[in-house]
Amino acid sequence: MTQTTDPKYERSNHPVQTKDLIISAKGLRKSFGKFTAVQDVDLDVYEGEILGLLGPNGAGKTTLISMLTGVLKPDSGQATICGYDLHKDLHKIKRKVSLVPQHLAIYLELNAYENLNFFANLYGLKGKEKKERIDEALEIAQLTDQATKKVEHFSGGMKRRLNLAIGLLNHPKVIFFDEPTVGVDPQSRSHIFKSIQYLVKELKMSVIYTTHYMEEAETLCHRVAIYDQGKVLDLDDTDALLAKHGQKQLEIRVDAMDDQLIQAIEKLKHVDSVHYVDQTLVIHAHDLIKTTEVVLRMIQENQLEVKTFNVRESDLEDVFLKLTGRKLRN
Repeated sequence: MTQTTDPKYERSNHPVQTKDLIISAKGLRKSFGKFTAVQDVDLDVYEGEILGLLGPNGAGKTTLISMLTGVLKPDSGQATICGYDLHKDLHKIKRKVSLVPQHLAIYLELNAYENLNFFANLYGLKGKEKKERIDEALEIAQLTDQATKKVEHFSGGMKRRLNLAIGLLNHPKVIFFDEPTVGVDPQSRSHIFKSIQYLVKELKMSVIYTTHYMEEAETLCHRVAIYDQGKVLDLDDTDALLAKHGQKQLEIRVDAMDDQLIQAIEKLKHVDSVHYVDQTLVIHAHDLIKTTEVVLRMIQENQLEVKTFNVRESDLEDVFLKLTGRKLRN
């Protein structure tokens, strides 16, 4: 095995060279009582791709990947994973996929090696193969030097990396990461990113990565699905999403805005969309100069005080706001 303690860390959001589908889902749906968590989702994932599911907490990301990994059964819809039917070949799919859950699945009273040995036994690994898989997983997660340390003494980031290592033991073709950097320090986040990029580049795995951090999706993922309320609202690479939905925007900070005034601004000739979030009026318009002049006058006529205003380029979080009407993180 090649040295992996410091795999090259670089931006991943470039076009995927292969066009071989590793996952193809059509119309996946899941409800809990009257609440629909996933609403008729179509999703294609290519071999060797890092696909980001970008959405806030409670958007339905975990429910979606729980269906794709066989943890939950869809109410309706079809999917093939690694060429196998989700409904007919679930036992075969489970040998090809792995899930690194948001909630840590580790034993604090054991050391790192003992944790990996326990899960390797569950996979039926034995002898030389088991030892090689454990050593490889420790190396990729950059925990080789900490193998005999009790996990209860690990930092939050080290626990996350051990969680990742466990997910590698079965040599999956597809690995799902559910918010893997929650509560970790910047150094551990960098370690996790490097490990994921190594999995894709060197081991030819495909990765589905859920996150509510815009900068993670921009840095790590080849393509990003804007996901909210159980729906994929758009899916493309970052540049394409910005080209389709991004534009310069006017931001005006006003302490209080009347709903009637917001509706009046929405009806202006050059205005495309208006959102009022965190006492800030965010306006997309195809003529910002005219729009700025008119909106500032309307605010003053309503005897409201403008704290600040500025014009800036959109980023991925602005795209999310435009498509969903709310911020990515509250």
